Amino acid sequence: MATTAILTGQAEHHLCSAAAAAAVGAPVHRDVVEPFVALQRAAREAGFDLQVLSGFRGFDQQRAIWNRKATGRRVVLDSDARPIDIATLNERELVLAILRWSALPGASRHHWGTDLDVCDRAATPAGYEIALIPEEVNPGGMFGPLHQWLDDRIATGDAFGFFRPYDRDRGGVAPERWHLSHGPTAAPLLGGLTPTVLRATVEGAGLALEDAVLAMIDDVHRRFVANVNPSCP
Repeated sequence: MATTAILTGQAEHHLCSAAAAAAVGAPVHRDVVEPFVALQRAAREAGFDLQVLSGFRGFDQQRAIWNRKATGRRVVLDSDARPIDIATLNERELVLAILRWSALPGASRHHWGTDLDVCDRAATPAGYEIALIPEEVNPGGMFGPLHQWLDDRIATGDAFGFFRPYDRDRGGVAPERWHLSHGPTAAPLLGGLTPTVLRATVEGAGLALEDAVLAMIDDVHRRFVANVNPSCP
């Protein structure tokens, strides 16, 4: 059984070796290395250069992202990926706005090393900074062909256990086509990440908007943690 530290991004002993991380392109759960390399190989045979932009992300890194957004030092986006004037929002509204695109520290699936943000390096223009926004990954976008190929593999069960946890808008996290999860490894971890665990993790952890988050922790868990694609391989 996974420890609370693994669930909340405060441990790294479940991750792969440094050599394996170099091969994959980022630190990931040790059980994710082999299936991702297999998916990467299949993508290469189909003409894509499947690469990881983000793998494991620890609690401290997620907290830094959260706090910068909560204090206006990093842009907060609306559901259409357009900047929001956070001065117009109350604390509850700001928490919900951040959660559309950024996980609560302690609740990110990236903490587990099972989830990856990916791209097609071969389709990336020279000098282009990947933003991880819908227009890059939707049909007609530079990574649209890769994601159509992934959709086809996932639909036929040939994606080596990977699926899209945020495949459509369920009223929680915005659809993230670039986000893949290794279902067989992630599913048991999701069950352990309860509202009680989240509350204990957030309390006194230096999180901006802490009081607002704690006041709505059950709703945050229901809408933004448990509310994912049930079609896990």
